[in-house]
Amino acid sequence: MVVSVAKATRYFPEDTLPLYEALDLTKGGDLAKIKLDDQFYTLRITRAGKLILTK
Repeated sequence: MVVSVAKATRYFPEDTLPLYEALDLTKGGDLAKIKLDDQFYTLRITRAGKLILTK
């Protein structure tokens, strides 16, 4: 008898990625600044619940 365990042992790389809640980043508001090296970006949560990242 052969038993497959492929489903139980499949690797999902997205499961190991850091997860951040947008509302935590904005501290409950709708805007946050994000810095990457010397560049600054603005993360905005729209009224429709979408995320916009701008430079």
